[in-house]
Amino acid sequence: MGVPVLLAHPFRPFFLLAGIYAIVVVLGWIAFLFGGWPIPLGWSPLQWHSHEMLYGFVAAAIAGFVLTAMTNWTGAHPLQGLGLLSLLLLWLAGRLAMWFAGWLPGWLVAVVDLAFLPVLAIYMAHVLISHQNRRNLVLVAVLTLLFIGNLYMQIGFATGKTGLLQTGQLLGLDLVTVLIVVIAGRIIPAFSSNWLRSNGHNPEAVKTFRWLEFASLGSVVLLLLVDWLPLPIQAASAAALLAGAANGVRLAGWAGWKTAREPLLWILHLAYLWVVVALLLRGASAFTDTIAPTVWQHALGVGGIGTLILGVMTRVAVGHTGRPLQLQRFAVFAYIAITGAAVLRLLAAAGLLDYRLGVSLSALSWVVAFSLFVLLYAPVLAAPRPDGRPG
Repeated sequence: MGVPVLLAHPFRPFFLLAGIYAIVVVLGWIAFLFGGWPIPLGWSPLQWHSHEMLYGFVAAAIAGFVLTAMTNWTGAHPLQGLGLLSLLLLWLAGRLAMWFAGWLPGWLVAVVDLAFLPVLAIYMAHVLISHQNRRNLVLVAVLTLLFIGNLYMQIGFATGKTGLLQTGQLLGLDLVTVLIVVIAGRIIPAFSSNWLRSNGHNPEAVKTFRWLEFASLGSVVLLLLVDWLPLPIQAASAAALLAGAANGVRLAGWAGWKTAREPLLWILHLAYLWVVVALLLRGASAFTDTIAPTVWQHALGVGGIGTLILGVMTRVAVGHTGRPLQLQRFAVFAYIAITGAAVLRLLAAAGLLDYRLGVSLSALSWVVAFSLFVLLYAPVLAAPRPDGRPG
Protein backbone atom coordinates (compact mmCIF):
# COMPACT_ATOMS: atom_id res chain seq x y z
CA MET A 1 0.00 0.00 0.00
CA GLY A 2 1.41 3.38 -1.04
CA VAL A 3 1.79 6.54 1.01
CA PRO A 4 -1.42 8.64 1.14
CA VAL A 5 -1.15 11.76 -1.03
CA LEU A 6 -1.50 14.13 1.92
CA LEU A 7 1.46 12.44 3.60
CA ALA A 8 3.64 12.32 0.48
CA HIS A 9 5.43 15.63 1.13
CA PRO A 10 5.57 17.91 4.21
CA PHE A 11 4.09 21.00 2.54
CA ARG A 12 0.83 19.20 1.76
CA PRO A 13 -0.50 18.57 5.30
CA PHE A 14 1.33 21.40 7.06
CA PHE A 15 0.10 24.08 4.67
CA LEU A 16 -3.44 22.74 4.84
CA LEU A 17 -3.34 22.66 8.65
CA ALA A 18 -1.78 26.13 8.77
CA GLY A 19 -4.63 27.48 6.62
CA ILE A 20 -7.30 25.79 8.73
CA TYR A 21 -5.72 26.83 12.02
CA ALA A 22 -5.40 30.44 10.84
CA ILE A 23 -9.18 30.45 10.58
CA VAL A 24 -9.91 28.55 13.78
CA VAL A 25 -7.64 30.52 16.08
CA VAL A 26 -8.90 33.92 14.91
CA LEU A 27 -12.56 32.89 15.04
CA GLY A 28 -12.04 31.49 18.54
CA TRP A 29 -10.21 34.62 19.65
CA ILE A 30 -12.96 36.95 18.38
CA ALA A 31 -15.69 34.76 19.89
CA PHE A 32 -13.87 34.88 23.23
CA LEU A 33 -13.03 38.59 23.00
CA PHE A 34 -16.39 39.97 21.89
CA GLY A 35 -18.85 37.10 22.23
CA GLY A 36 -18.02 35.87 25.71
CA TRP A 37 -17.36 32.32 24.49
CA PRO A 38 -15.98 30.48 27.54
CA ILE A 39 -12.85 28.87 26.09
CA PRO A 40 -10.90 27.11 28.89
CA LEU A 41 -7.69 28.94 28.06
CA GLY A 42 -6.05 29.05 31.46
CA TRP A 43 -3.85 31.86 30.10
CA SER A 44 -4.15 35.60 29.81
CA PRO A 45 -6.31 35.84 26.65
CA LEU A 46 -3.99 38.34 24.96
CA GLN A 47 -0.88 36.20 25.46
CA TRP A 48 -2.77 33.03 24.51
CA HIS A 49 -3.73 34.63 21.20
CA SER A 50 -0.19 35.79 20.40
CA HIS A 51 1.20 32.39 21.46
CA GLU A 52 -1.09 30.44 19.19
CA MET A 53 -0.45 32.73 16.24
CA LEU A 54 3.34 32.50 16.64
CA TYR A 55 3.94 29.04 18.04
CA GLY A 56 0.91 27.38 16.50
CA PHE A 57 -0.07 28.83 13.10
CA VAL A 58 3.33 30.25 12.12
CA ALA A 59 5.18 27.15 13.37
CA ALA A 60 3.09 24.91 11.08
CA ALA A 61 3.78 27.13 8.07
CA ILE A 62 7.51 27.20 8.89
CA ALA A 63 7.60 23.41 9.17
CA GLY A 64 5.86 22.97 5.84
CA PHE A 65 8.28 25.31 4.11
CA VAL A 66 11.62 24.30 5.62
CA LEU A 67 10.97 20.55 5.42
CA THR A 68 10.07 20.97 1.75
CA ALA A 69 12.93 23.32 0.92
CA MET A 70 15.37 21.02 2.68
CA THR A 71 14.76 18.29 0.10
CA ASN A 72 15.81 20.73 -2.63
CA TRP A 73 18.91 21.87 -0.71
CA THR A 74 20.13 18.36 0.05
CA GLY A 75 18.50 15.97 -2.40
CA ALA A 76 17.24 14.01 0.62
CA HIS A 77 14.05 12.00 0.43
CA PRO A 78 11.18 14.04 1.89
CA LEU A 79 9.75 13.20 5.27
CA GLN A 80 6.56 11.28 4.51
CA GLY A 81 4.23 8.56 5.68
CA LEU A 82 4.33 7.55 9.32
CA GLY A 83 7.22 9.89 10.19
CA LEU A 84 5.38 12.90 8.78
CA LEU A 85 2.14 11.82 10.45
CA SER A 86 3.92 11.59 13.81
CA LEU A 87 5.23 15.14 13.46
CA LEU A 88 1.78 16.39 12.45
CA LEU A 89 0.17 14.72 15.47
CA LEU A 90 2.79 16.28 17.74
CA TRP A 91 1.89 19.74 16.43
CA LEU A 92 -1.83 18.98 16.77
CA ALA A 93 -1.39 17.72 20.33
CA GLY A 94 0.22 21.03 21.24
CA ARG A 95 -2.71 22.95 19.83
CA LEU A 96 -5.26 20.84 21.71
CA ALA A 97 -3.27 21.27 24.92
CA MET A 98 -3.31 25.05 24.50
CA TRP A 99 -7.03 25.19 23.74
CA PHE A 100 -7.87 23.18 26.87
CA ALA A 101 -5.06 24.50 29.07
CA GLY A 102 -7.55 25.53 31.74
CA TRP A 103 -8.64 21.92 32.19
CA LEU A 104 -5.23 20.26 32.12
CA PRO A 105 -2.22 20.21 34.49
CA GLY A 106 0.12 23.07 33.65
CA TRP A 107 3.17 20.81 33.33
CA LEU A 108 1.36 18.60 30.81
CA VAL A 109 0.34 21.58 28.67
CA ALA A 110 3.92 22.87 28.67
CA VAL A 111 5.52 19.52 27.82
CA VAL A 112 3.11 18.76 24.98
CA ASP A 113 3.23 22.27 23.50
CA LEU A 114 7.02 22.57 23.75
CA ALA A 115 7.77 19.23 22.07
CA PHE A 116 7.17 20.15 18.43
CA LEU A 117 9.93 22.68 17.69
CA PRO A 118 12.88 20.72 19.15
CA VAL A 119 11.79 17.53 17.34
CA LEU A 120 11.58 19.51 14.09
CA ALA A 121 14.99 21.10 14.75
CA ILE A 122 16.66 17.76 15.56
CA TYR A 123 15.27 16.15 12.41
CA MET A 124 16.42 19.08 10.27
CA ALA A 125 19.89 19.05 11.84
CA HIS A 126 20.22 15.30 11.18
CA VAL A 127 19.30 15.65 7.49
CA LEU A 128 21.44 18.74 6.88
CA ILE A 129 24.52 17.33 8.61
CA SER A 130 24.23 13.90 7.00
CA HIS A 131 24.04 15.57 3.58
CA GLN A 132 26.86 18.01 4.43
CA ASN A 133 24.62 21.06 4.00
CA ARG A 134 25.93 23.06 6.93
CA ARG A 135 25.06 26.42 5.39
CA ASN A 136 21.41 25.99 6.30
CA LEU A 137 22.06 24.97 9.91
CA VAL A 138 21.30 28.60 10.73
CA LEU A 139 17.63 27.64 10.37
CA VAL A 140 18.11 24.94 13.01
CA ALA A 141 19.53 27.61 15.31
CA VAL A 142 16.46 29.81 14.68
CA LEU A 143 14.10 26.90 15.44
CA THR A 144 16.03 26.25 18.66
CA LEU A 145 15.67 29.88 19.69
CA LEU A 146 11.97 29.75 18.83
CA PHE A 147 11.71 26.85 21.27
CA ILE A 148 13.34 29.07 23.90
CA GLY A 149 10.83 31.83 23.13
CA ASN A 150 8.01 29.36 23.62
CA LEU A 151 9.66 28.19 26.85
CA TYR A 152 9.68 31.78 28.12
CA MET A 153 5.94 31.99 27.50
CA GLN A 154 5.22 28.67 29.21
CA ILE A 155 7.30 29.63 32.27
CA GLY A 156 5.61 33.03 32.31
CA PHE A 157 2.23 31.38 32.37
CA ALA A 158 3.25 28.93 35.11
CA THR A 159 4.73 31.66 37.33
CA GLY A 160 2.35 34.49 36.51
CA LYS A 161 5.24 36.71 35.40
CA THR A 162 3.93 38.75 32.48
CA GLY A 163 7.45 39.94 31.70
CA LEU A 164 8.41 36.42 30.65
CA LEU A 165 5.28 36.15 28.52
CA GLN A 166 6.15 39.41 26.78
CA THR A 167 9.78 38.34 26.32
CA GLY A 168 8.70 35.09 24.69
CA GLN A 169 6.30 36.93 22.41
CA LEU A 170 8.90 39.54 21.40
CA LEU A 171 11.56 36.88 20.85
CA GLY A 172 9.16 34.96 18.62
CA LEU A 173 8.40 38.05 16.52
CA ASP A 174 12.11 38.87 16.20
CA LEU A 175 13.03 35.34 15.18
CA VAL A 176 10.28 35.09 12.58
CA THR A 177 11.54 38.41 11.20
CA VAL A 178 15.03 36.90 10.93
CA LEU A 179 13.56 33.89 9.10
CA ILE A 180 11.70 36.18 6.69
CA VAL A 181 14.83 38.19 5.95
CA VAL A 182 16.81 35.00 5.30
CA ILE A 183 14.21 33.06 3.29
CA ALA A 184 12.53 35.93 1.44
CA GLY A 185 15.97 37.28 0.62
CA ARG A 186 16.66 34.03 -1.24
CA ILE A 187 13.37 33.47 -3.01
CA ILE A 188 11.97 36.91 -3.91
CA PRO A 189 14.88 38.22 -6.03
CA ALA A 190 15.40 34.78 -7.61
CA PHE A 191 11.73 34.35 -8.49
CA SER A 192 11.51 37.93 -9.76
CA SER A 193 14.56 37.76 -12.02
CA ASN A 194 13.42 34.38 -13.41
CA TRP A 195 9.98 35.78 -14.19
CA LEU A 196 11.45 38.85 -15.90
CA ARG A 197 13.72 36.63 -18.00
CA SER A 198 10.92 34.28 -19.04
CA ASN A 199 8.68 37.21 -20.00
CA GLY A 200 11.22 38.94 -22.18
CA HIS A 201 12.36 41.56 -19.66
CA ASN A 202 15.79 42.33 -18.30
CA PRO A 203 16.44 40.12 -15.24
CA GLU A 204 19.32 42.39 -14.24
CA ALA A 205 16.73 44.93 -13.12
CA VAL A 206 16.68 42.91 -9.88
CA LYS A 207 19.68 44.14 -7.89
CA THR A 208 21.34 42.46 -4.94
CA PHE A 209 24.50 43.64 -3.20
CA ARG A 210 26.58 41.59 -0.83
CA TRP A 211 27.10 44.45 1.61
CA LEU A 212 23.35 45.17 1.64
CA GLU A 213 22.53 41.52 2.25
CA PHE A 214 24.86 41.57 5.24
CA ALA A 215 23.40 44.86 6.51
CA SER A 216 19.79 43.69 6.10
CA LEU A 217 20.28 40.44 7.99
CA GLY A 218 22.81 41.86 10.46
CA SER A 219 20.48 44.68 11.48
CA VAL A 220 17.58 42.35 12.35
CA VAL A 221 19.94 40.06 14.25
CA LEU A 222 21.18 43.15 16.10
CA LEU A 223 17.58 44.05 16.95
CA LEU A 224 17.04 40.54 18.33
CA LEU A 225 20.15 40.84 20.53
CA VAL A 226 19.18 44.30 21.77
CA ASP A 227 15.72 43.04 22.69
CA TRP A 228 17.24 40.22 24.70
CA LEU A 229 19.55 42.51 26.67
CA PRO A 230 18.45 44.86 29.48
CA LEU A 231 18.89 48.02 27.40
CA PRO A 232 16.75 51.18 27.18
CA ILE A 233 13.84 51.10 24.75
CA GLN A 234 15.59 53.72 22.63
CA ALA A 235 18.32 51.20 21.78
CA ALA A 236 15.78 48.78 20.32
CA SER A 237 14.07 51.62 18.48
CA ALA A 238 17.34 52.73 16.91
CA ALA A 239 18.10 49.14 15.88
CA ALA A 240 14.59 48.83 14.40
CA LEU A 241 15.03 52.03 12.37
CA LEU A 242 18.37 50.75 11.07
CA ALA A 243 16.82 47.40 10.14
CA GLY A 244 13.85 49.08 8.47
CA ALA A 245 16.10 51.36 6.41
CA ALA A 246 18.46 48.55 5.34
CA ASN A 247 15.66 46.21 4.36
CA GLY A 248 13.76 49.00 2.63
CA VAL A 249 16.74 49.68 0.38
CA ARG A 250 17.10 45.95 -0.18
CA LEU A 251 13.44 45.65 -1.20
CA ALA A 252 13.73 48.60 -3.59
CA GLY A 253 16.60 46.83 -5.35
CA TRP A 254 14.35 43.88 -6.13
CA ALA A 255 12.26 46.09 -8.45
CA GLY A 256 8.93 44.67 -7.38
CA TRP A 257 6.98 47.14 -9.52
CA LYS A 258 8.27 45.34 -12.61
CA THR A 259 6.45 42.16 -11.52
CA ALA A 260 3.10 43.86 -10.93
CA ARG A 261 1.40 41.71 -13.58
CA GLU A 262 2.16 38.51 -11.67
CA PRO A 263 0.16 38.09 -8.42
CA LEU A 264 2.38 35.23 -7.21
CA LEU A 265 5.26 37.72 -7.17
CA TRP A 266 3.77 41.05 -6.14
CA ILE A 267 2.26 39.45 -3.05
CA LEU A 268 5.77 38.47 -1.90
CA HIS A 269 7.10 41.99 -2.47
CA LEU A 270 4.09 43.41 -0.62
CA ALA A 271 4.70 41.08 2.32
CA TYR A 272 8.31 42.24 2.59
CA LEU A 273 7.15 45.86 2.40
CA TRP A 274 4.94 45.20 5.43
CA VAL A 275 8.01 43.94 7.31
CA VAL A 276 9.86 47.16 6.45
CA VAL A 277 6.87 49.25 7.56
CA ALA A 278 6.67 47.31 10.83
CA LEU A 279 10.35 47.90 11.60
CA LEU A 280 10.08 51.62 10.84
CA LEU A 281 6.91 51.96 12.91
CA ARG A 282 8.58 50.20 15.79
CA GLY A 283 11.59 52.47 15.61
CA ALA A 284 9.53 55.65 15.36
CA SER A 285 7.11 54.73 18.17
CA ALA A 286 9.72 55.38 20.87
CA PHE A 287 10.29 58.92 19.69
CA THR A 288 6.70 60.10 19.26
CA ASP A 289 3.41 59.73 21.12
CA THR A 290 1.40 59.67 17.89
CA ILE A 291 2.29 56.04 17.11
CA ALA A 292 0.90 53.45 19.51
CA PRO A 293 3.66 51.07 20.68
CA THR A 294 1.75 47.97 19.51
CA VAL A 295 1.00 49.16 15.95
CA TRP A 296 4.19 47.64 14.59
CA GLN A 297 3.27 44.20 15.95
CA HIS A 298 0.12 44.12 13.84
CA ALA A 299 1.95 45.45 10.77
CA LEU A 300 4.40 42.59 11.18
CA GLY A 301 2.00 39.87 12.32
CA VAL A 302 -0.96 40.41 9.99
CA GLY A 303 0.82 42.31 7.22
CA GLY A 304 4.29 40.83 6.98
CA ILE A 305 3.95 37.32 8.38
CA GLY A 306 0.35 36.59 7.36
CA THR A 307 0.82 37.92 3.83
CA LEU A 308 4.12 36.12 3.25
CA ILE A 309 2.77 32.80 4.52
CA LEU A 310 -0.26 33.09 2.23
CA GLY A 311 1.92 34.09 -0.73
CA VAL A 312 4.40 31.27 -0.22
CA MET A 313 1.73 28.62 0.35
CA THR A 314 -0.20 29.55 -2.80
CA ARG A 315 3.01 29.37 -4.84
CA VAL A 316 4.48 26.19 -3.38
CA ALA A 317 1.13 24.37 -3.53
CA VAL A 318 1.12 24.52 -7.34
CA GLY A 319 4.86 24.64 -8.01
CA HIS A 320 5.65 21.52 -6.01
CA THR A 321 2.71 19.48 -7.31
CA GLY A 322 3.73 19.72 -10.96
CA ARG A 323 1.08 22.27 -11.90
CA PRO A 324 1.51 25.50 -13.91
CA LEU A 325 3.02 28.24 -11.78
CA GLN A 326 -0.05 30.44 -11.70
CA LEU A 327 -2.57 31.59 -9.13
CA GLN A 328 -5.74 29.55 -8.77
CA ARG A 329 -8.86 31.25 -10.07
CA PHE A 330 -10.34 33.69 -7.51
CA ALA A 331 -7.31 33.30 -5.23
CA VAL A 332 -6.33 36.93 -5.87
CA PHE A 333 -9.26 37.81 -3.57
CA ALA A 334 -7.36 36.05 -0.77
CA TYR A 335 -4.48 38.47 -1.38
CA ILE A 336 -6.86 41.42 -1.33
CA ALA A 337 -8.48 40.15 1.87
CA ILE A 338 -5.19 39.67 3.75
CA THR A 339 -4.14 43.18 2.75
CA GLY A 340 -7.44 44.53 4.02
CA ALA A 341 -6.98 42.61 7.27
CA ALA A 342 -3.59 44.25 7.83
CA VAL A 343 -4.79 47.77 7.04
CA LEU A 344 -7.88 47.47 9.24
CA ARG A 345 -5.90 46.04 12.15
CA LEU A 346 -3.42 48.91 11.97
CA LEU A 347 -6.18 51.49 11.89
CA ALA A 348 -7.79 49.92 14.96
CA ALA A 349 -4.48 49.70 16.82
CA ALA A 350 -3.68 53.32 15.96
CA GLY A 351 -7.06 54.50 17.27
CA LEU A 352 -8.13 55.70 13.81
CA LEU A 353 -11.01 53.22 13.71
CA ASP A 354 -13.34 52.05 16.46
CA TYR A 355 -11.47 49.21 18.15
CA ARG A 356 -14.31 46.69 18.21
CA LEU A 357 -15.33 47.41 14.64
CA GLY A 358 -11.77 47.51 13.32
CA VAL A 359 -10.66 44.30 14.99
CA SER A 360 -13.84 42.48 13.93
CA LEU A 361 -13.53 43.59 10.29
CA SER A 362 -9.84 42.73 10.28
CA ALA A 363 -10.59 39.27 11.67
CA LEU A 364 -13.31 38.80 9.05
CA SER A 365 -10.89 39.74 6.26
CA TRP A 366 -8.26 37.37 7.68
CA VAL A 367 -10.78 34.52 7.83
CA VAL A 368 -11.89 35.22 4.25
CA ALA A 369 -8.28 35.15 3.05
CA PHE A 370 -7.42 31.80 4.61
CA SER A 371 -10.84 30.29 3.91
CA LEU A 372 -10.24 31.00 0.22
CA PHE A 373 -6.83 29.37 0.50
CA VAL A 374 -8.30 26.24 2.08
CA LEU A 375 -11.20 26.01 -0.37
CA LEU A 376 -9.08 26.60 -3.48
CA TYR A 377 -5.92 24.77 -2.52
CA ALA A 378 -7.12 21.80 -0.44
CA PRO A 379 -8.02 19.95 -3.68
CA VAL A 380 -4.52 20.69 -5.01
CA LEU A 381 -2.76 19.61 -1.81
CA ALA A 382 -4.83 16.43 -1.51
CA ALA A 383 -4.52 15.35 -5.16
CA PRO A 384 -1.68 13.40 -6.79
CA ARG A 385 0.73 15.24 -9.06
CA PRO A 386 -0.74 15.37 -12.59
CA ASP A 387 2.64 14.36 -14.03
CA GLY A 388 2.58 11.10 -12.06
CA ARG A 389 5.81 11.85 -10.19
CA PRO A 390 6.04 11.14 -6.45
CA GLY A 391 5.71 13.92 -3.86
